[in-house]
Amino acid sequence: MIELGVILISALLLLVFTVRKRKSPAKFRELAAFTRLSQAIGLSVEDGTRLHISLGRGDLLTSRGASGLAGLSFVRDIAERTSVSDSPLVVTAGDPVLALLTQDTLRAGYEAARVGDLFSPNSGRLAGMSPFGYAAGVMPVVGDENVSANVLIGNFGAEIGLLAESAERERALTIAASDDLTAQAVLYASAEEPLIGEETFAAGAYLGMGASHTASLTVQDILRWLVILFLLAGAGLKFLQFLGIF
Repeated sequence: MIELGVILISALLLLVFTVRKRKSPAKFRELAAFTRLSQAIGLSVEDGTRLHISLGRGDLLTSRGASGLAGLSFVRDIAERTSVSDSPLVVTAGDPVLALLTQDTLRAGYEAARVGDLFSPNSGRLAGMSPFGYAAGVMPVVGDENVSANVLIGNFGAEIGLLAESAERERALTIAASDDLTAQAVLYASAEEPLIGEETFAAGAYLGMGASHTASLTVQDILRWLVILFLLAGAGLKFLQFLGIF
C-alpha cells in the first residue's frame, strides 16, 4: 500500500506540474554534457559522421531497466534530428526487450520527421547479453562505423570502461551515465562528460522533449525532500525514545 501511495502521489504531482510548466518556461542549471551533445548532433549531420547510443543491459522487468528507459528519450529525440543524415543514428542494447523497444523508438523518430521510409531495423541492435559479451559487441560499432559521439546511458557494470576506452582511442565524444555505482566510478575517471546521479533521468527535460519531462524533475525534487524529512523525523523519534521522552 505504501508503494501504491507513492506512485499515486507522484502521478498526481506530475500531472499538476506538467500543466504549470506548459504555462511558464523552466530554467535549468547548465550541464556541459547536454550542451556538447547538442553541438555533436549538429556537427554529425554536417560532416556525415554517426552518433551511437548504448542503452546497457537493464532488464525492464526490474529496477535496473529505469535508466535504459531514460536512455530511450535520447533515442527518440536524436533519431528525429539525424534522420536525414548520410550516417543515421545507431543504437545498441544488451537486453532483448530493450532492443525491440529501441527499434520501435527509432521508427517513431523517423516517422515524426516524415521520413519513415528511411528507417532501417539494423539501426537498433542486440549487441550481447553478458557483461563482457555486450562490451565485445559494442566496441566494433564505436571503432568501425565512423562514430563521432557516443552516448552511454543505462545499466552497466565495470565493462563500461572498455567502451569509454574504445571511444577515447577513436577521439570520439563520450557522454555517459549509469545507475550502477561501480559504473559511475569508472565513468567519472574515464568518460569525457559523465552524468552523475539523478542527472541520468534529466535527459528528456534538457533536450526539450515536453512539459512532462520538465515536470518530472520538479517531482523528483519534491520526493527527495519528502524522503529527507522522513529520515529526519525517524532520527528525531529515535533520539526522543533514547531520552525516554517518547
